[in-house]
Amino acid sequence: MDLAPDILRTFASAAQTCNFTEAARKVNLTQSAVSHQIRKLEENLGKALFERVPHGVILTRHGESLLKYAKQLLRLHNEALASFSESNMNGQIRIGATEEYAALYIPKILKRFAEKYPLVQVDLYCERSNELLKMLDKGKIELCLRNTKAIESETEFLRKEPLIWIGPKDATPENESPLPIAVFNKGCIHREWAIEALEKNNIDYRVAYSSPSIAGILAAVTSGLAVAPIGTSTLISGLRLIPHKKLPALPSAMICLHQSKCHEDSIQSHLVTHIIDEFCDTSILPAQI
Repeated sequence: MDLAPDILRTFASAAQTCNFTEAARKVNLTQSAVSHQIRKLEENLGKALFERVPHGVILTRHGESLLKYAKQLLRLHNEALASFSESNMNGQIRIGATEEYAALYIPKILKRFAEKYPLVQVDLYCERSNELLKMLDKGKIELCLRNTKAIESETEFLRKEPLIWIGPKDATPENESPLPIAVFNKGCIHREWAIEALEKNNIDYRVAYSSPSIAGILAAVTSGLAVAPIGTSTLISGLRLIPHKKLPALPSAMICLHQSKCHEDSIQSHLVTHIIDEFCDTSILPAQI
């Protein structure tokens, strides 16, 4: 059998949308054609890739395994095609990202993008997830990389980002009552999930520090005066992971890419490809907690 790029692209779209109808829209096929391709793929591999659930599908263990390979194969396929084309593309693209993702992922993405499209001007905006979506809706940016509570339609799902509790290396504020926490300003899902988990487990807390930036949150924790909920990718040296037996487990956020409509050979579509390729790199996956 042959894992053709078009079949892998259909599979990846179905995995990202968790819905064959939505996947069909993304790959310009009918829903029945998507179902047929997935069924044939499952028959050829001899493994079930999806579990049918109300209102959609979810990946099985074998499906999750294939998705990792599919992303890498599609990335190599796109790179191979791109290596044989020259581009004098120029213009401007505006992208938004949360502060932590701008620091963690955007530098590599922009470096690789600039090497291929040196004449394109990229404007980067850092904001909270909800504000980024508003900017996209108002046409102030063309792309945004943000956290969501669940995989949404018309988005490109990139990765799960588990949330963890962190504390300072040389202090134990998690032993205090009420528990001092450092969180983003109101409207952040990290803040909402942390407070919800504490209240559900009857843990007294107080918001000791609030900041619109990850730098402010990390500074409050490093000072030794608070704990904070952050994504695993943000964990840095000098901070300590607080185990679940001490503080309640937190859910995972979904890192998703939202974009406005564009044509296939636009600056935007090429930057989207670079972003997806970066998240296909398994070397930057967050640590397993």
